[in-house]
Amino acid sequence: MVARAYTVAFEGIEARMVEVQCAITPGLPAFTIVGLPDKAVSEARERVRAALTSMSIALPSKRITVNLSPADLPKEGSHFDLPIALALLAALEIVPRDDVAETVALGELSLDGTLIAVIGALPAAMAAAAEDRALLCPRACGAEAAWVGAAQVLAAGSLAEVVRHYTGQAVLAPAVAGEVTPHQFSRDMFEVKGQERAKRALEIAAAGRHHVLMTGPPGSGKSMLAARLPGILPPLSAIEALETSMIHSLAGLLDEGGISRVRPFREPHHTASMAAIVGGGRGAKPGEISLAHNGVLFMDEFPEFPRAVLETLRQPIETGEVVVARANAHIRYPCRFLLVAAANPCKCGYLTDPARACSRVPHCGDEYLGRISGPLMDRFDLRIEVPPVAFTDLDLPASGDSSASIADRVATARARQTARFATSDNARVNADAEGALLDQIAAPDAEGRALLTRVAERFGLTARGYHRVLRVARTIADLDGSDTVRQPHIAEAVSFRLAVGPQA
Repeated sequence: MVARAYTVAFEGIEARMVEVQCAITPGLPAFTIVGLPDKAVSEARERVRAALTSMSIALPSKRITVNLSPADLPKEGSHFDLPIALALLAALEIVPRDDVAETVALGELSLDGTLIAVIGALPAAMAAAAEDRALLCPRACGAEAAWVGAAQVLAAGSLAEVVRHYTGQAVLAPAVAGEVTPHQFSRDMFEVKGQERAKRALEIAAAGRHHVLMTGPPGSGKSMLAARLPGILPPLSAIEALETSMIHSLAGLLDEGGISRVRPFREPHHTASMAAIVGGGRGAKPGEISLAHNGVLFMDEFPEFPRAVLETLRQPIETGEVVVARANAHIRYPCRFLLVAAANPCKCGYLTDPARACSRVPHCGDEYLGRISGPLMDRFDLRIEVPPVAFTDLDLPASGDSSASIADRVATARARQTARFATSDNARVNADAEGALLDQIAAPDAEGRALLTRVAERFGLTARGYHRVLRVARTIADLDGSDTVRQPHIAEAVSFRLAVGPQA
């Protein structure tokens, strides 16, 4: 008779149910795992054998066959150890078969039977809840998985504890969800001397999730400004926190089961590969754009990234998701992020300083920023020139609003958008609005429409550029507390659109 246990195989953030079947039949002694396992899964038989030996459980001198169904689905990872052990224990009639079949299990076994933490406990708990089953996982993963309140989560420290639970000797208590990780921002916008226009642009970007390109000479404060952007962003909503945490769970980034309400801030180096940015590699893992989901992706030295890497950003920026297509995988990840790019105006960085610029001005600037293609440049809603700050101004007292003050205004604007898009399935912020919805929420008054029409004709705005100006203007109106997009809102949005790069 075949004993069954259940676990999951990961396809992106989706956890697909896998049935672990174990049959013990007469024949030459053997322990075989079939069902398209990778190397880590195939090696599970030795870990399971050693863990059972440590509990004084001897395998019978028969043929043991473990099948991972569906057999055509690739199985990767060490989390198959625990469900294989459970199916084998059920086949040996050491634990009740029916109880094991009602549980989704995942966990890696050490040779002494200790359960080791694995990635993906949160999406596994979501899958278990959908199947109306309990989740059994290592104790280190219990706090993370317990965030899914719809599923009972049992966290064990060893295989022996699991056996005692199923035999009724010592029942495992349900795991408790981890704490929401607090975070205090030590970097404040108040510390940035000058750069009021750049601060205003970042406030607009934070309020409506608009993409930003900052250009300026070295040392003008671009990275300093970007590092303070998380301090003015509103905390993640419950849905957003769960979405982001599922991706971070697959990447092994959750800290001791705690789910953070702080929006992620990712800043990859410009030598990062395409797989590191958009996802891929072994197992088609999520890339930086997915790890920045619902947060900020800061790409410093933007033109220094390989051209192929930059061009892969175009489609995810528009769709909010990325499909990692490989020969043996076709994985979809969400990636609604706020892109903040920083660049020098030219290779030497001093294009606007006659005393320090190279002899190739202005051609060096055209060539350097020309590495950013027109279609990609068209996707930046806000383009800012960050001028150098005179060293004499650095000794002056700090001025401008603090991050807390800006964050309050951003939160108010976001609250207006939350109410506005309460019945929308796809839009959460103004940057998501498109089509008839955009026409409805961002229709400008007569003066504003006349101004936008003149600008579109004069500078040849693309249809995308035209709509992005409307979205930014809608966000500026939200910050202004206005229900109507008026001419001043259009004018400010246009001024940021035409600041840097091709005017489109």
